[in-house]
Amino acid sequence: MHLVFLGAPGAGKGTQAKVVSALWNVPHVSTGDIFRAAIKEGTPVGREAKGYLDRGDLVPDSVVCGIVRERLARPDCRSGFILDGFPRTVPQAEALEAALAELGLPLKAAVNFAIDRAVLVARLSARVTCKACGSVFNTESNPPKVAGHCDACGGETYVRDDDRPETVARRLEEYDRKTAPLESWYRSKGIFHEVDASGAVSDVTAALRGVVGG
Repeated sequence: MHLVFLGAPGAGKGTQAKVVSALWNVPHVSTGDIFRAAIKEGTPVGREAKGYLDRGDLVPDSVVCGIVRERLARPDCRSGFILDGFPRTVPQAEALEAALAELGLPLKAAVNFAIDRAVLVARLSARVTCKACGSVFNTESNPPKVAGHCDACGGETYVRDDDRPETVARRLEEYDRKTAPLESWYRSKGIFHEVDASGAVSDVTAALRGVVGG
């Protein structure tokens, strides 16, 4: 089961990817995680990406796509994967399609997690992140057991700059400009599906399974 999860920041696609990854025993491929891993491991594209970052330059799509392809080519992705955080633009989707064709791993579905904009703003503004391990909590719906400390490692939690109220609106505008057109692109491929992401995690998981099976 090869899936791409789409949705604005705060829609819950990362949470659902973790849940169904465990349910279906397929890898949750988070582009943020594999990007950092490729650089740490010193893979060929990881070294190339590090070169751009060390110079303070943006990493071009060709390198980002190379890192994603490198991860999807591993044996554990043959029977399925959930790709979270990529693609973000139509050109990236086109590059992904070409890479998956080479690997013989056609996508089953691109699932969009749809949610009201006001709910997104509230979710993002309530997020806190662990400084040590990166675990994410929500002070309203999923707070740490001990305020200010991570449940997983005990590290200190903080509000990322990206999650501050003054930056949330800009993040969503950027999503609308670059990423929302992916919906039309995947519709044209006949594999686009949408689920209501405004409910409880378990409800969203049930809706997702109703759409893609599993």
